[in-house]
Order: sequence, then C-alpha cells, then structure tokens
Amino acid sequence: MPDPLLEEDLVDYTPLPRNVTLARHRAVRLAVGWGFHSRAGDVEVVTSELITNALLHGSLRDRLIRVRLTATGATLRVEVSDPRGERQPCPREATCEDQFGRGLTLVGMLADGWGVHPRLGVGKTVWAEWGLALALCDGDPLMPGKV
Repeated sequence: MPDPLLEEDLVDYTPLPRNVTLARHRAVRLAVGWGFHSRAGDVEVVTSELITNALLHGSLRDRLIRVRLTATGATLRVEVSDPRGERQPCPREATCEDQFGRGLTLVGMLADGWGVHPRLGVGKTVWAEWGLALALCDGDPLMPGKV
C-alpha cells in the first residue's frame, strides 16, 4: 500500500525560460513551508535542472510543463512532466569545455534517487526524491509538523 500524501502541490507552466525561476522559487518555499529546511537547497537545484531539461528537450509549443511536489511520511519528491515522451533523459559525461551536460549528474548527486516514467496519454515524467528518514539526522522532522 502506498504511503499516503501529506502534502502536494501541482503547477502547470508555459515552456518559457522565466518559468524555471518561478518553479525553483516555489519549490524552495514549499520545502521550507512543509518543514524540510535542510532539503530546500537540494530541492531548488533539482527542480531547476529538471524543469530546464523539460524546457530544452521536452517542450512543445502550446503544451504545458507540469511541476509536482509531494511529501509522504517517507519521501519528499519533485516531478516534472513534459509532452515529449520519445525524448528520454540520458546522463552523460561532460568535459571541462562543455557548457551543458551536467544537470542529471547533479540531480543524481543531490537526490537519493531519480528516474523517468511515461505519462498516461502522452509525454513523460522525470522525478527525483529524498528519503525523509535520513532528514532526522539533519534536524528535519520525519513528518511535516511533527518532531
């Protein structure tokens, strides 16, 4: 049986560069507001990387990019969905000269896990999550609002 949602936020963004900043700031506010202060910086970077990838590689004109944050008793999760299911994320080794290509490496380093799955209908969802039991070591509560 899946862990019940304690918190959830869902916003659809137009595929415009300015919305990367809006989504990143919203994710930080939510992580802090839900009581996960020590995860806020990681959530910020991961959200920025995932929505940037969706914008660069998964967006289509007139189709929205969805950002969903959830918290259960066990996990804090960021999901970014886009309409291009045929364009799967692929981590790669970036050289010192490469301007791009480090985003998924950062996501893998900052999150406890990440992956991708097809959306019902069309597109894909790329997700990253953190196990909240580990947050106890950082002073975060296991569950929002509980110590």
